Amino acid sequence: MTEWIDAPEALRRLGVKPQTLYAYVSRGRIRAAADAGDPRRGRYAAADVDRLTTRKARGRKAADVAADAIAWGEPILQSAITTVAEGRLYYRGQDAALLAETATFEGVARLLRGIEASPRESRLRPAPPKGASMRERLFAALAMGAARGAPAWRQPPEVLANDGATLLDEAADAVCGRVESGPIHQRLGQAWGLGTMGTDLIRRALVLLADHELNPSTFAARVAASTGASLAASALAGLSTLSGPRHGGAYEAVARLAADAERQGPKDAVAARLAFWTSTPGFGHPLYPDGDPRARALLNAFTPPGAYQDLSAAVADATGAHDNVDFALAAMTRSLALPPDAPFMLFAVARCAGWVAHAMEQAATGAIIRPRARYVGILPAG
Repeated sequence: MTEWIDAPEALRRLGVKPQTLYAYVSRGRIRAAADAGDPRRGRYAAADVDRLTTRKARGRKAADVAADAIAWGEPILQSAITTVAEGRLYYRGQDAALLAETATFEGVARLLRGIEASPRESRLRPAPPKGASMRERLFAALAMGAARGAPAWRQPPEVLANDGATLLDEAADAVCGRVESGPIHQRLGQAWGLGTMGTDLIRRALVLLADHELNPSTFAARVAASTGASLAASALAGLSTLSGPRHGGAYEAVARLAADAERQGPKDAVAARLAFWTSTPGFGHPLYPDGDPRARALLNAFTPPGAYQDLSAAVADATGAHDNVDFALAAMTRSLALPPDAPFMLFAVARCAGWVAHAMEQAATGAIIRPRARYVGILPAG
């Protein structure tokens, strides 16, 4: 039978701050459940807490360290592109939140690549694939690019930079459903019927979402790139991974919680969520225990709808968790009356810049990413 302890006792045994305890829970390293008497209070599995305490005291074997690195652990690949340090996000040493004030998405994409693309000759890009939705067109565009693209292995960096810039244009064309010229944020704003303010919010979002270190989709893109695959193939691997509900689809859960909050009232909606789950979607982030700087940079640029403000306050009161970028995107989508799938499309187009940069960096190493598995199945006979 599982023994449960309250937060003060868990913090005492671990010798950590509350933010670290919440990070352990979000990473799946400590099981948590709502207190039956008060859904706003959490309970924590004593065995999990004690296991972490013992591990910290005795140190760990290299294999254990490597295994934990796969899940929110220490860096397992060297990269000069993006880092999270002291609660801030940096692109090649520049604060992403500060860049979002004035930088264009194309400028940030060049920064991430670390190399300028050559001036391209004026030419007509092919019409994007036909599809009933933005998502279908984007998947089809990258799949077509992957099928016809040249391997990135041993390609000169200048060639890859040009291919990467073209890939961003084609991704934007797919989302818009037509070929347009001009900055990508303006193309998206025009396609979604936005004015000046809304279009600038799109620019900010693209800059803030352009890369986020070795998240699952970027790691998938690097794995593909390590085999020598084309930039489009690497981006397609990233897009496929991003499509999961626990990655690029997280905003959908935020929108559902916001709808529940409007229907039931924010406090009751949050309490109902915490009665069955240990966290609320759109709040908290393991890398940002003091708050997601991307969310702050976006939310400070517009006034979120009242329902989202009330939800944020209710979650903060119940759990102390801060808004993350998924919450900010969902609030922006509601405020600007964007298409329901707009948050995913913004994530996907923006992250193409990071996937290209990481694919180029990985290709330059010449190394294949091939972890070993620790076998835990039936032992071979003999």
